[in-house]
Amino acid sequence: MDNVTHTLFALTLARTPLARAGRGTAVALVLASNAPDIDIVTTIGGAPSYLMWHRGPTHGPLGVVGLGLIVAALVWIARRAWGRNRDAAQDASFAMLVPIAVIGVVCHVLMDLPTSYGTRLLSPFDWHWFAVDWMPIVDVYLLFGLAAGLLFGGSSTAGRRRNAAIVLAVMAANYGVRAAAHQQALALAPRLFGPLLPARCDPQAPDGLIDSWPRPVSVAAPQTGTRCLVELVATPTFLSPFRWRVIAHLSNAYEAHDVNVLEARFRMPPADAEVLWRTTQRYPNVWTPAVWTAASTRLGRTFLGFARLPAARAVLDQTGTTTVRWTDVRFVGAAPAAPNRAAPRDDLFTTVVRIGPDGQVLDERLGP
Repeated sequence: MDNVTHTLFALTLARTPLARAGRGTAVALVLASNAPDIDIVTTIGGAPSYLMWHRGPTHGPLGVVGLGLIVAALVWIARRAWGRNRDAAQDASFAMLVPIAVIGVVCHVLMDLPTSYGTRLLSPFDWHWFAVDWMPIVDVYLLFGLAAGLLFGGSSTAGRRRNAAIVLAVMAANYGVRAAAHQQALALAPRLFGPLLPARCDPQAPDGLIDSWPRPVSVAAPQTGTRCLVELVATPTFLSPFRWRVIAHLSNAYEAHDVNVLEARFRMPPADAEVLWRTTQRYPNVWTPAVWTAASTRLGRTFLGFARLPAARAVLDQTGTTTVRWTDVRFVGAAPAAPNRAAPRDDLFTTVVRIGPDGQVLDERLGP
């Protein structure tokens, strides 16, 4: 999620019984809820460095514990340095600040997990990405609910806690609605794609709640010669919890279709199904020898380690130079385009590698 949402959520938590820990709780929660995004410092090394480390170790087990300890220490030291004239008995102890800060970091990671962007939960022990695909990167309804709860929180402690409980309940309902709509969007796939939807490449592949990538190359880009379905993905849109983009990852392409699950629920197949599949958007994904060469470059490995749905396209020009371009289909036409405004201005979701006639890599870059 965006940092404004993380901050508002932390302030909401500070109005729950966690505040009984003492003064400094709210500051610790706010700092801890934003601490994992300290990985923005990797932009010093450029956009590829940011792509490599973003939502990595700071979002994993070591980051949860380490950042929790650091935040607790900073708040405790600050309270002792600038609060000497106050009653120290009302300050949260270091022993209380540590679990409070760890809770803040954990909540940050857990709020990133249900987004289509995902997070690397087990980094640095395992660099796979995990996502649930329920939430957009910025959820305007979540932002509005959190802000309203803080603005109209009441003047008494009991009133603030009551409103915080209401806001948390509304948040849970929002997540529940999006989870149900997500499942409905996936269930509509046969009607959306109609006869274009082939059988699965692996009929035994389970459909789990949490998706993970990158997939093994043999699975992500099968070369069986037979068109088959690798996976179905439903990603949320920015404005409505009922509008989704359903993406069919095929062995040689991606096919996408936008759908409003409320409207589709009341449509009668098969007539609508015949119309729907004719408007499917297609993104080729053909792995030629040049694409495999580009995939072995440093930037290629970095991008393929990040991108969930990388569509590959290779173009040979008159000089014999091949331009290989990958685009992460998750973010084609998505709004907002970037999960963090402080990220490098390069297009993180497209990578270009140029290969000369002799097979040597001429240049590689992020961006169109």
